[in-house]
Formats: sequence, C-alpha cells, structure tokens
Amino acid sequence: MFEQTFRNIDDVLWKEAGCATELDYTEQTSWMLFLKYLDDLEYERAQEAELVGKSYRYIIDEPYRWSAWAAPKTADGAFDHDEALTGADLIGFVNDDLFPYLQGFRTRATGPDTIEYKIGEIFSEIRNKFSSGYSLRDALELIDSLSFRSQKEKHELSHLYEAKIRNMGNAGRNGGEYYTPRPLIRAMIQVVKPRIGERIYDAAAGSAGFLCEAHDYLRYGPDGQGDGSHLSTSDLDTLQARTFYAKEKKSLPYVIGIMNLILHGIEAPNVVHTNSLTENLSDIQEKDRFDVILANPPFGGKERKEIQQNFPIKTGETAFLFLQHFIKYLKAGGRAAIVIKNTFLSNGDNASRALRKELLESCNLHTILDCPGGTFLGAGVKTVVLFFEKGAPTRQIWYYQLDPGRSLGKTNPLNDNDLQDFVARQAGFEDSDNSWTVDVKDIDPDTVDLSVKNPNKAEAAPLRDPEVIINEIETLDRESEEILEGIRGML
Repeated sequence: MFEQTFRNIDDVLWKEAGCATELDYTEQTSWMLFLKYLDDLEYERAQEAELVGKSYRYIIDEPYRWSAWAAPKTADGAFDHDEALTGADLIGFVNDDLFPYLQGFRTRATGPDTIEYKIGEIFSEIRNKFSSGYSLRDALELIDSLSFRSQKEKHELSHLYEAKIRNMGNAGRNGGEYYTPRPLIRAMIQVVKPRIGERIYDAAAGSAGFLCEAHDYLRYGPDGQGDGSHLSTSDLDTLQARTFYAKEKKSLPYVIGIMNLILHGIEAPNVVHTNSLTENLSDIQEKDRFDVILANPPFGGKERKEIQQNFPIKTGETAFLFLQHFIKYLKAGGRAAIVIKNTFLSNGDNASRALRKELLESCNLHTILDCPGGTFLGAGVKTVVLFFEKGAPTRQIWYYQLDPGRSLGKTNPLNDNDLQDFVARQAGFEDSDNSWTVDVKDIDPDTVDLSVKNPNKAEAAPLRDPEVIINEIETLDRESEEILEGIRGML
C-alpha cells in the first residue's frame, strides 16, 4: 500500500542538491515521518479524551502542528492549497521557526524519558537538507498520505523503513555500521530467549535493529506470526515502558533508531544519545544492570586514553571496551549475545588475552557462532557471535561454523533458513560436521586461544569471494581516511 509512496519520496529527494546518499534520504524521510506520526498520535489521544468527556492538552502548539503547516485541509477534508506554505516561505518557516521551536523541547521537557525530550533531542541532531520549498512541499504531501492510525499500517511502515535502513547499509561508507542483518539478529534472539518482564539493553544501538526484533519476538512470538492477543494490558505496558533500553553516540543512527522503535509500536523509546564508553565501570550499581544484552558494537575504532581509564582492561579497540561494558552491565544470571571481530578469539596482545580470561572466568561462554565472510555488507572483516551467561565460569564451549553453501553478498545476503540448523542444534549443543565442543581444560592458559578450528574439516586456505576482498579494501580505505583526518586535525 505505502511502497510506491516511499519510492516517490526518494524521487523527490534525488532531485535535491543537499541529499546525495541513501543516508540523507533516510535522515530526511525520518524527520518528516516523525512529525506525521506525532500528529496522528495526538489526534488519536484527543479523540479518546473527547469520548470520555475530557480535554486533551496537545504537546505541539497549534502553528507548529503537522495539520497546520505541512498538510492544512479544508472543511471537507481536501488539501488546502491556499493555506499551505510553499517555495521560499516554506523553507523559511521550517528552518527559522519550526526547527528552533522543536529544539526548545529539550529544555522544556520534565525529564529525558518523555516524548517531549525526544522531540527536542531529534531536532537538535538533525537539519533540514531541502533547499527547494517546492520539493519539500511535494515530499510533505506524500508523507501526509501515510497513516499511523492502525497497528497494521504501523507494521507495514516499519517493514518499509527497515528496507530503507538496509539500503543505507548496502550503500557502504558509514551506512553499513548501522545495519546488522536481521536473520542473524533473529537467530541470536531465539538462542537468548528473552521473556516479558526482563530488561533488554544495547549500548551501541545504531538503528535499533536488536531492540525492534526483540520487541517483535516478545509481542508476536518467535515465528513473528502471532497477533499479540496472548499479552495482557500489563504485559503491553511493560513492553512499552520498561523493557527496551539503548544508547547511541552518533546523531543520525540515534534519530533513525528512535523512528524505527516508534514504527515497531514503542511510543517513547528509552534511547539515550550518549557515548556509553564515557561511563566509569566502577560506578555501575545493581539497579543499573540488565537481564539481556544484544549488541553489535562498532569495531576498529580507537578510543582516547581518558576513555580507556574507565575500564579495568586498557585497550584502544572500541569493541573490546564495549565487551567489558556489557559484562559489567549484565545481572548475575543475565544472558548476552554479542557480535565481535573473529580476531578477538586469538589476538596475542595482553589486553585481548586478559579480556578472554575475564570472560571465561566471570561468565559461561557456552556458544560461539562463526559467521562466514560477507555476512556484513560493507565490512571486510570476519565476525563471530559470543553467547554467554554471567555468574558461573565456562566449562565447555560449543562452536558452530555457519556454512550457507554459497558466497554471501549484496545480491545474495544471509537469510533465516541459513541459521535454522544452528538454532536447532544449539538448543541441545549437538555436535555435527559444522559443530563441536571444546573443554576449557584443553585451552592453553597462557594464550587463552579460543579461535575457531573445526576438527571435522581439514584446514584449507579458503578462496575468498571477490566481494569480500572489495569490502576489505573499502574498510582499509576508510581507516586510512580517518587516520589522515586525525593527522590533519593536529596540523
């Protein structure tokens, strides 16, 4: 129903000089979608209040409501072209009046967990990239045709929005770091099995894919086919307000993550715009901890010395700091599934060895899933997923080497069927040609080498897929660019 509308919005954005990439398309679509969603939500709440004879206090003041400036209507419900701003008037209103008004919510809100605060945060982090008021008018009219009034409509919009995020990831450059393949996320959730009443956390949320999928798992069942009718009002309230928690450092994924959670039915997401690594781990108390942690932290980053001071094991590698953060934030008995570079399993430096030791001693690292090259588009690195429970040391590790039987790439991505065997065998830690068990007593206590060595297959140097090689070159180019930027900053 809405697919063509999304295509038309992209066509409008394509003609805009300020919008050059899929990232820009998603960003600009997001702020307009958010305001339309807010207008539909307020309309719904006002109707409900009227039915019970109460008055409703609007969050957004009259002149700034979507229905006043973006899509004014005549008495018979037709679009009012006489009232609608366009051209330079529209751009002037959006840049000089609307955005400053919405940014002001951050100081006016009663607290950071309110929808008012989220409005202020979003519009402080994003800017209007339309330069033509005529293009913006076209885009607004298209967005106005989308509706958030029913759960079915929200569900369809969430699928289309997910496709946008996927395209953003496929576009390479920075987009890939916000997108973890959904089949992999779903398999991780099926192994961890979150339950209603548990608090779920991602400290490097990106576009919030882990939390959105965990929401769908809890609301619609593991196969996603339920209608949510098995949940009580109290369960739904718990899902809304006390289940999903996230932090994200970068502005664009922060905004996209909030929009993604909203489209999955969470009205005021608990997403905080912050760098999780600035927190000192020694300050974390029991009340701050979580039952379930699902994450794909950024890897390859280099953190400054003062950030490293917050961690017992000092290292510049971002992903290794995040892993310490996650272990500390898990409750005793809490469960985690974390994506990490496969070199973590065998790196010989002191920090990597100390971190592997810490993981084995303080947690039960029961499962390691070895992902094939090409699982992550735009990232020339191989990854593994670590599954662990906090509170008891590791006795045995069950390894699974994922082999979809084909080269993965943009035109041939990972799918749910590829992970079915892993999920089925993991439930009983079954050994097979692709899975085996290692006893911790057999791991060298000095090197603590946990690398993936399938005893059922001869170690042959695999021929690498051209797409994986290209991804690796792109990753190295990006890293060189960042190093040069850093050097430029010192000059």
